[in-house]
Amino acid sequence: MKKLLSLLISLSLGGFTISAQAENLLQVYQQARSNNPELFKSAADRDVAYEKINYSRGSLLPFLGLSGSYTINRGFRGSDDNIGTNATRGGVSLKQSIFNMANWFQLSVAEQNAAIADIAYNLDEQTLMLNSATAYFQVLRAIDALSQISAQKSAIGQQLEQTKQRFKVGLVAITDVHNAQAEYDNTLAQEVIAKNNLDNATEALREITGVTYDQLNSLDTKRFKMVNSPEIDGLLTQAEKSNLTLIKARLNQEMAKKNIRLAQSGHLPTLALDASASVGDTDQKGSENRYRGNTTKSGSRSIGLTLDVPVFTGGQTSSQVKQAQFSYVGASQQTEGAYRLMVKNVRSSHNNIAASISTVHAYSQSVISAESSLKATNAGYSVGTRTIVDVLNATTALYSARTNLSNARYDYLINQLNLNYSLGTLSENDIALLNDDLGKPISTLVSLLPN
Repeated sequence: MKKLLSLLISLSLGGFTISAQAENLLQVYQQARSNNPELFKSAADRDVAYEKINYSRGSLLPFLGLSGSYTINRGFRGSDDNIGTNATRGGVSLKQSIFNMANWFQLSVAEQNAAIADIAYNLDEQTLMLNSATAYFQVLRAIDALSQISAQKSAIGQQLEQTKQRFKVGLVAITDVHNAQAEYDNTLAQEVIAKNNLDNATEALREITGVTYDQLNSLDTKRFKMVNSPEIDGLLTQAEKSNLTLIKARLNQEMAKKNIRLAQSGHLPTLALDASASVGDTDQKGSENRYRGNTTKSGSRSIGLTLDVPVFTGGQTSSQVKQAQFSYVGASQQTEGAYRLMVKNVRSSHNNIAASISTVHAYSQSVISAESSLKATNAGYSVGTRTIVDVLNATTALYSARTNLSNARYDYLINQLNLNYSLGTLSENDIALLNDDLGKPISTLVSLLPN
């Protein structure tokens, strides 16, 4: 497999350096919104639910029908084998429900289902925002990890060459060369894993957006800033009102209650108006297809009320009521489960944000300490007070600290998105704000060659 064509990297914490124009976070989300099949399906499901309202409303409106027929009857009597009639008839019928509670309950259930479909679509929109941004940052995370391991490989490669030269002139033992070579080979293996992780992260983003990206805007660490999460009690109060999963569960519970009333309406009588009118002509015919001149006109008109009273339905109506009641119990438990999940997610996101902020500060200091440690270790190795193993360990510690710092930044951003998602308030404006703050890249480059 062909790998990265090129990866222009800067070894500073600022990120990478490229001159090519990059795709930003907002563009990636908009492409996902335009191409994501799951969101299209959700929109179609919502449209179906709203159309079912029109269908249910139809049962409350009058039914008007037209009918017509033309009938030829032929027979024989004695030698006359072509006698019979030609009959033409047309009619109109009207039926109007006067009292049928089931029709009203069905309309109410359809309206409730449409409201649920609306919330489901909004939830899928927010899920797409979260998944798009998370996948975007996971690609950047993979790029940072690859850049650090590549820089580590370069640094250890230089140390390996220097150790070989020192061994040639008798300044170090062969074990130093072996130790440096082993660390270099280990770094090569880590680089293979990092490249594969980048390939996988890029593919995960492509699945969401339907687009293969050669370039993405990177995180500008100079513009990166962190804000503490509000108090947890206020967040929980807000989430209880706006968390879409919880709202959807509550609407499902309300619909289950309406389904009980719909099932109970099977015990109620129904009353309908029926009216019809018809007119027809009947022509008598004789042999050799000659008219006898006998045409009969007829017609009828009727109007009446039809009352249906269910007395015994074999227990079906009672069974439907019990089924609806059991479904309501299940929907109530789902609502409780959705509430508990909301509380867990809000608390977890709140805690994760606080932890991410502390981690970023800690790893920032860790990078500074690791840089000082590597500098001191190199100096000690030069005068013979430290070994090559110490230098290799210090080098690995530095690039590991830089990678940890990078991961902590992305964790913070993703946790912020998760919190807004748990609150039910995640919007395109949140993506745009992230894009404005973080989308002015120092640089990044992802140039993947096809197989």
